[in-house]
Amino acid sequence: MSRPILPGATVGVLGSGQLGRMFALAARRMGYRVHTFSPGDDTPMGQVADREAVGDYTDLAAVAEFASRVDAVTFEFENVPHEAAATAAEHVPVRPAGRVLHIAQHRQREKDFLAGAGFPTAPFEHVPDRATLDGAIARLGTPCVLKTAGFGYDGKGQAVIDTPSEADAAWAAIGAGEAVLEGFVDFEREISVVAARGCDGAFAHYGVTENRHRDHILDVSIPDPDIDPAIADEAVAIARGVLEALDVVGVLCVEFFLGRDGTLRVNELAPRPHNSGHFSFDACVTSQFEQQLRAVCALPLGDPRRLRPSAMVNLLGDLWAAGTPKWWHALSDPAVKLHLYGKAEPRPGRKMGHLVAFGDNGEDAARRAIAAREALAVDAGD
Repeated sequence: MSRPILPGATVGVLGSGQLGRMFALAARRMGYRVHTFSPGDDTPMGQVADREAVGDYTDLAAVAEFASRVDAVTFEFENVPHEAAATAAEHVPVRPAGRVLHIAQHRQREKDFLAGAGFPTAPFEHVPDRATLDGAIARLGTPCVLKTAGFGYDGKGQAVIDTPSEADAAWAAIGAGEAVLEGFVDFEREISVVAARGCDGAFAHYGVTENRHRDHILDVSIPDPDIDPAIADEAVAIARGVLEALDVVGVLCVEFFLGRDGTLRVNELAPRPHNSGHFSFDACVTSQFEQQLRAVCALPLGDPRRLRPSAMVNLLGDLWAAGTPKWWHALSDPAVKLHLYGKAEPRPGRKMGHLVAFGDNGEDAARRAIAAREALAVDAGD
């Protein structure tokens, strides 16, 4: 078993966004120092870290210098080049391992892994160039979805193809690069399972969360939705299987489509804390961020149980269109918690923060969270 990395040690994070910020807050509460490495400065994580190292992920000498100053390295988003993780691993443990990052950051590798390991996915075809797209459409049929092989998130790099005549437009829309074509899934809802696996193989999960999107961006997350318990158990079992097959040490989210026929299809993997698990920061005995720290530092995993029914809504930059949101209006509900990420520039579609609300049940909590968000734009003359 790996030797524990105890409080007082320094954990390094490749990446510096809001996930890193919340990880740093959890780590510092437990007595750890945290360093971040990314191309930006005054970043969401850099504002609360002990050290903010600025450099490009492709500058492997800078990555090596960063790793030499810390006791372990993790990452907070999957688009860090695999070579950076491999370089850091020459100096300290990297958890999850760079192999996990390499698979999850590229849709074709991810789909090949899932299918090869027997996990359910939508039918898919590799589309390395435009010449192969027409044949892939003919085999999968329409409608289908063309997605960039790498560096896609929040619906970016995707185009729906309703008829074969739309192939050229879809190819141009995703940037005319390597892609994956997926058969269309007639789904009832999207759900996810955030789970953790320790150095000793221990497993902990946050149950099933329902995710409701707007313009391809996560809008509302509701833990423990009203779905068949057998489906929830199956989703957790698949998530555990994925973590074990990848030998993950850390946190990973498995996103699913739940079909109208009750079948599950794995949509994507995220090998780090996930937006749909943000409720855990306030609502659980152990948040997903503390869980990531515990796993990375070879400590026992914490209890993931929810303390109260809760829901989360994202706060996008659109809310700033008419000026600074009226924070006091949202906080007039004492069951609402506000999280802002320290981003200076609010842009449409940019995640600037989130609200977590508590209620009698998940739907009640979601109503309160949505009402609090709507109140942010209300001008009552104060």
